[in-house]
Amino acid sequence: MDLSLSHEQKLLVQTVRDFIAEELAPLEAEVEENGALAQEKADTIFAKSRDLGLYAMNIPEEFGGGGLSAFDTMLVEEQFGRTTDILVRRAFGNVYEVLLACQGEQIERWLTPTVRGGRVCSIAITEPGAGSDAASIRTKAVENGQGGWKLSGSKHFISDGFVSDFFVVSAVTDPDKGAKGISLFLVDKGAPGLTIGRDQPMMGLRGTSHVELSFDEVPLKPIHMLGERGMGFRMALGVLGRVRLAQVGARSIGKATKVLDLMIDYARERKQFGHAIGEFQLVAQMLADSAMEINAARLALWQTAVEIDEGKDPRTRISLVKVQAAETLGRVVDRAVQVFGGMGFCKDLPIERYYRDARIYRIFDGTSEIHRTVMGRSLMKGEPGLYDPFA
Repeated sequence: MDLSLSHEQKLLVQTVRDFIAEELAPLEAEVEENGALAQEKADTIFAKSRDLGLYAMNIPEEFGGGGLSAFDTMLVEEQFGRTTDILVRRAFGNVYEVLLACQGEQIERWLTPTVRGGRVCSIAITEPGAGSDAASIRTKAVENGQGGWKLSGSKHFISDGFVSDFFVVSAVTDPDKGAKGISLFLVDKGAPGLTIGRDQPMMGLRGTSHVELSFDEVPLKPIHMLGERGMGFRMALGVLGRVRLAQVGARSIGKATKVLDLMIDYARERKQFGHAIGEFQLVAQMLADSAMEINAARLALWQTAVEIDEGKDPRTRISLVKVQAAETLGRVVDRAVQVFGGMGFCKDLPIERYYRDARIYRIFDGTSEIHRTVMGRSLMKGEPGLYDPFA
């Protein structure tokens, strides 16, 4: 496996990193203070990103996206971790690959406008009683006898729900078929019977709404079904897999890298007893441990992305990356608070924000415990490739 980056890949990473530093970083404090991003500023960074060809880079060129490979997408997603989540969403888009299942009229109604930035989509899978266990959803779609459906149920923790124009909603269409009885639907905001509830207050991730949705016999036509009937759970696992790898795995690594940069700078500048604190053995050890863990997580991420580009199905390895990267971020940012001391606990510096934001990465898109269970079951079934490439 050749892990050297091409000139084009290095240029891509540097372009994204520069854009984040110059256009997004100056807005982070405002988002943290106000809990929102002013619409005119959101429009500005969107326009600049689109002009540079940085919007919807994960979507194939034939649909108007950047057409990046999985590996190149992870390089970019790592850079996204260096700034606030809501700024990434507004500048670079959050176009889920599941929309590539759109067919016929669905392409012009939902896929193309989203890739162009004219519409915003959220994934609505999580329910109060169905988090890590996505197959236990209770939201249901009942046939209305006219070829359509009536959607009833509820969802929560739906990211970006307030600004989204439509939702990809999972619902049970065939109750007696278990996971094979789940389908996906495209539901527009403003549909009769759809209510957008409160924004759930969060410890971190300021500026990104996480809303509750309720569906009271929302009328849906055949065009609203995304993909084939009964394939919703499989499709959901696919989109969640890419989300886990990109928005959790890669961004955790990017965020941890950014935090380590700050730690190193502070360890050089901060003097105690006549020496930079980075010269003290225990502080140096925290820096070294952070570097080793970030490097290991990144290599696991790259290996998984390469397997995707080779056409393999690395679902279990995605679980490995998700846990490894999220927990690496948690340890790195915890060390950062320790290195910064009292200042790391103050809102005057961004370290406490990184600390709060990092905690959710071990929970959303499947808890660390769930993914460890997935890996354990894979190993018990005789799949040593997770740790032994020569098996």
